[in-house]
Amino acid sequence: MQYPVTQRAFGLAILVLSGLQLMVVLDGTVVIFALPRLQQEMGMSSSGAAWTVTSYGLTFAGLMLLGGRLGDRFGRKRMLMLGVGLFTFASLLCGLAQNEAMLIAARAMQGAGAAIAAPTAFALVATTFAPGKPRNQAIAIVGSMVGIGSVGGLVVGGALTQLSWRWIFLINVPIGALIILGALYQLADTEHHRSSLDVRGAVLGTLACAAIVFGATEGPELGWTSPLIIGALIGGVLLLIIFVMVERQIENPLLPWSLFNSRDRVATFLLIFLAGGVLGAMTFFVAQFLQNVLGYGPLVAGVASIPFTIGIGIGGALASKAALVVSPRWLLCGSAFVLSAGLLVGSQLDGTVNYLTTLLPLLIVMGFGVGVAMVLAPLCVLVDVPASDIGPLSAVGQMFMNLATPVFIGLLTPIAASRTMSMGGRTGKAADMNEAEIFALGSGYTLVLAVCSLVAVAAGFIALVLRFTPQQLAQAQHAQEEAQQTGPMPVIRTHQTGPIPVIRRSDFNSR
Repeated sequence: MQYPVTQRAFGLAILVLSGLQLMVVLDGTVVIFALPRLQQEMGMSSSGAAWTVTSYGLTFAGLMLLGGRLGDRFGRKRMLMLGVGLFTFASLLCGLAQNEAMLIAARAMQGAGAAIAAPTAFALVATTFAPGKPRNQAIAIVGSMVGIGSVGGLVVGGALTQLSWRWIFLINVPIGALIILGALYQLADTEHHRSSLDVRGAVLGTLACAAIVFGATEGPELGWTSPLIIGALIGGVLLLIIFVMVERQIENPLLPWSLFNSRDRVATFLLIFLAGGVLGAMTFFVAQFLQNVLGYGPLVAGVASIPFTIGIGIGGALASKAALVVSPRWLLCGSAFVLSAGLLVGSQLDGTVNYLTTLLPLLIVMGFGVGVAMVLAPLCVLVDVPASDIGPLSAVGQMFMNLATPVFIGLLTPIAASRTMSMGGRTGKAADMNEAEIFALGSGYTLVLAVCSLVAVAAGFIALVLRFTPQQLAQAQHAQEEAQQTGPMPVIRTHQTGPIPVIRRSDFNSR
């Protein structure tokens, strides 16, 4: 096979692939710090603010597995360009949005574009860069964009929002155009495979989750007895049932049921979903608390959140070493309870909290708990699986993590709103609220942290059922590294995760 890059990874090709990774990661972070400005300038409700995040997450997670199949069927280079083009056009619509409905629709389109483009990034590394040093460098560079984007997104998003919230979307337009041009001239396409696409499964699953989230998010405003809300909730459950029945009957389903033939793997998927939901909800509501309750500007709020990603890096680094000698269930359970304790303390905060003495260490502690889980849980999914299943299993794990964020935000937003309104407060523009209303608003946010604390405890107990050993985890890491070197790994993270160290088999053997 002829590889376009055979000497060093540094060049236009790696700029294209790492730029795509960075753009998607940034977009998943910067929007959160723009939400108070959106509420202020567009009169957006709390449910509308939630939909600005969930509409992107639902289409991205729901269509991500289908996006990988599209790359196999029609060529990954072609699908990358199509996906980036759709994402770029949707970003332009977001930046030009004149009302809440237009913005939410454009965000859903953004998610669909990302779902088509993102799964092809790592796959194209394998066909663009020759094995050995060039490919190793490319994998390292593309992977590092997660950490760079998670921290950079906090600062860049805050700075752009200070100018105008529209710039967090409009900046994607020139970047997307450059990625498309670079891909056209620098990336090698892959062979096409006549694989089935299972569009029906992707649409059913996405619509089912969207209907349930819609019912939960809009329930407090429209009323739980509203026919629209009742219909959405019942319809979502029925669609999920139909999705399961359809996927069980087709020959090549989007979500192969054979992936769930292990009790430990099912428990790990559930753990990943809960961890992803807590991470997404915590990020969303802490960002609102910093700006709407403490009065931080977008840039200050972004910088103030950086210790959270530092805590993730510390937790990941320690977990990668501790996992060599301690069973992952104890590490995962311990990290879950550390996170739960941090969230419980956070649920007691109000507008008088001091950043340096309370929030700063609290963010580091909570980040630490997340960091341990972010390293170990994805590796547990890959224990004792053949090389051919590593890519699909990694993609399914990422789908569960990415899907958890919109689901949790959608379910927890009405809980926060209900607490706020029960205390005589209201949702919407914090700038127009008096001190008592802001206190009620903050109480709604902190109630969500208390709920997340309970979810973290549940995740800790689920972790105790895992039976994986340190040796198995080291072998899974080794298999993952080999798969990255020899074939596509359609995995991309969109949450602010920070740099995540890995467990190396050589480290284990040296002990």
